[in-house]
Amino acid sequence: MRKVVGGLIQMSNPINDANAPVNQIAEAMLEKHLPYIEEAGKKGVQLLCLQEVFNGPYFCPSQDAKWCDIAESIPGPTIERMQKLAKKHQMVIIVPIYEREMAGVYYNSAAVIDADGSYLGKYRKNHIPDVNPGFYEKMFFKPGNLGYPTFQTKYAKVGVYICYDRHFPEGARLLGLHGAEIVFNPSATVKGLSQYLWKLAQPAHAVANGYFMGCSNRVGTEAPWNIGQFYGSSYFVDPRGNFLAQGSEDKDELVVAEMNLDMIEDVRRTWQFYRDRRPETYDDMVRQLP
Repeated sequence: MRKVVGGLIQMSNPINDANAPVNQIAEAMLEKHLPYIEEAGKKGVQLLCLQEVFNGPYFCPSQDAKWCDIAESIPGPTIERMQKLAKKHQMVIIVPIYEREMAGVYYNSAAVIDADGSYLGKYRKNHIPDVNPGFYEKMFFKPGNLGYPTFQTKYAKVGVYICYDRHFPEGARLLGLHGAEIVFNPSATVKGLSQYLWKLAQPAHAVANGYFMGCSNRVGTEAPWNIGQFYGSSYFVDPRGNFLAQGSEDKDELVVAEMNLDMIEDVRRTWQFYRDRRPETYDDMVRQLP
């Protein structure tokens, strides 16, 4: 059996003060993650995913351009630091950060680092929301331009789908068509807005596409915006829609699950969604209809 161990880290912001220097908050968030990454290594985690923009607050309720100071290149200092940790623990790490491509051009991205510390590539969030209250991402992020890539790591072929992306089945299907065995969905979302969907959308993608998903969400509330409680509840789900492990709603923690990748073959032999697709009937999917 092709068994792999996955991990998700859900984390609150240790400096809950938006007036603190931006770089100070970023460094504090990174340092807070380090013991959990070490814990993942000790527990034998082979594929680890951090939360959306892991080394900052979720700053998109703001309209203040100072948060662009968190952005950095990929690869860059943070990714290089994570490469060393990946190599140390022989662990694949998905690292979502705020990416600076050039002056004034920023993306909500995730780097994929292989177990030997090599940088495999990145995904840029394609669907950028402007949702009231508090999710004004179009202020900070340009829509992704790299499509829906998958990455062959030492342990599995993985894809990434970031937060709001999860509401769009088209990209989730493309990740499956591109060979993803596990899709990681790092998120930042609050009670009252999306919690009722949290256990619906991603398991539906897993079932419809016959792959595993690892879905992370931060915890706590973040001043001064106080748009609601980030409710954690990070989880792994298998291709039959079964929950394998789930985090709490309010605690910093590492969520770990074992996944048997052979299940993908078994499930797809029963539910032949890829065989029975009718792409020649889907032309309207790529037209701008009302």
